Amino acid sequence: MSSLLTALKQFAEITPHAVAIEGTGLSFTYAELGEAVATIAVFMNKHDIRAVTLLADNGPVWCLVDLACAQAEIPLIPMPHFFSPAQMRHLIMSAGADGILTENPQQVLALLEQLKLTGKPPVELSVAGKSLSLIQLSVEKVVLPDNCAKVTFTSGSTGEPKGVCLSRQVMDTVAASLASVTGAKSCDRHLSLLPYATLLENIGGLYAPLLVGATVVSPSLSAVGLSGSSGLDVQRFIGQLIQSQATTCIMIPQMLHALVAAIEAGAPKPVQLRLIAVGGAPVSPALLERAEKLALPVFEGYGLSEASSVVAVNRPGACKQGSVGKLLPHASVCFAEDGEILVKGGLFSGYLGEKPFEGEYWPTGDVGHMDDDGFLYLSGRKKHIFITAFGRNVSPEWVERELSIEPVIAQCCLFGEARAFNVAVIVPVQGVDEAQIGKAITEANKRLPDYAQISRWLIADEPFTIANGLWTGTGRPRRSHIFAAYEGRLNSLYQE
Repeated sequence: MSSLLTALKQFAEITPHAVAIEGTGLSFTYAELGEAVATIAVFMNKHDIRAVTLLADNGPVWCLVDLACAQAEIPLIPMPHFFSPAQMRHLIMSAGADGILTENPQQVLALLEQLKLTGKPPVELSVAGKSLSLIQLSVEKVVLPDNCAKVTFTSGSTGEPKGVCLSRQVMDTVAASLASVTGAKSCDRHLSLLPYATLLENIGGLYAPLLVGATVVSPSLSAVGLSGSSGLDVQRFIGQLIQSQATTCIMIPQMLHALVAAIEAGAPKPVQLRLIAVGGAPVSPALLERAEKLALPVFEGYGLSEASSVVAVNRPGACKQGSVGKLLPHASVCFAEDGEILVKGGLFSGYLGEKPFEGEYWPTGDVGHMDDDGFLYLSGRKKHIFITAFGRNVSPEWVERELSIEPVIAQCCLFGEARAFNVAVIVPVQGVDEAQIGKAITEANKRLPDYAQISRWLIADEPFTIANGLWTGTGRPRRSHIFAAYEGRLNSLYQE
């Protein structure tokens, strides 16, 4: 049996009245959680679902469905809210999901019509006064790995996402490791800021707190200030951090940047926070320094979906700025000759539609090293590192971190393969002019060696978004797409 489900059963007996999950106008004690999860599990088994996709906003209902799938032993395929209709269809068909669970059945029926998928009339289940609907689909059966409990889809570098198959055992293992090294305890209140369809929040922000009997605060994404694929209402975001009395949370770098800038500008600091984990993309050392000056408890980590979300993380009492921390107890790494990080422990079962992964180590595609104290450092993506015309290796992520820390730069993407100097495509903050961008680039260049500095730049026609194919769901630029969109203008910078 799942160690997570075992823990939930124990807390339902030991601390039945402790709040397990709370959201807007809806909360569940550990005793009520067990009953609600069992109700949904029975409901799904009654309808003989092979694999179910969940299309819902963050909130207690999302959490209940996730746990119910674990109890019913039905593979769950979370639907990322930022997926395009074509990507949604790909997710459903490639995983053979013959059921969709949702709180908005009419919206999903309209989507299915758009996707040209046939669905039965919704079957409704009431859970704590909330309506949950199951829509069964006529799709071709797909054989998933025997131990597959969840399929998480990564946005990847192309338009067609890849399904990563994870077993219950590896997810429970990583959650237990995270709870252990971060000092998670029953009095914690973890505020979920990222979508649960993001594996990092799913495992680190739902499973890990529940393993220790803590409270998961689960508001909707709009309640924490998130809109669309990359919009953030900073006032609402900070208000939620304070109002929820959260002691822990997980952020992506853009959120941390917003928090730091707001506090520097006079916004109140969420003093109850004891741990802010940051991941999903590289964090600028300058941003971490600014957070440290504000006494914010920020700890950078590193992971990937193929390793069940987290491999290493800084933590209280073991933190080195610039590193991504020490390995979690279950994980180990070695390094290829070119510096690529190979990881072992907590690994996935394989990609959907491909042969099962049966190796011992997984090649992460990230380049890095480990110091004598056991702290892991990243230097960039193996496939992204380019060599200038002068033979110098440059990791674009490194340079982009320094650019993005400048308040007037919203997004950026660096190029310079086989060229005499580097150029960048810049998305400025609204209302910023070229003179301000030029000054910001000058400041960033002061923190970089000459071969990594930006010599020319151009302003993007529009922000990089998931919708226009220039941004991933985890907050990274799609380099080949951006280059294709601006190739002519980039080449003209060199001709000048």
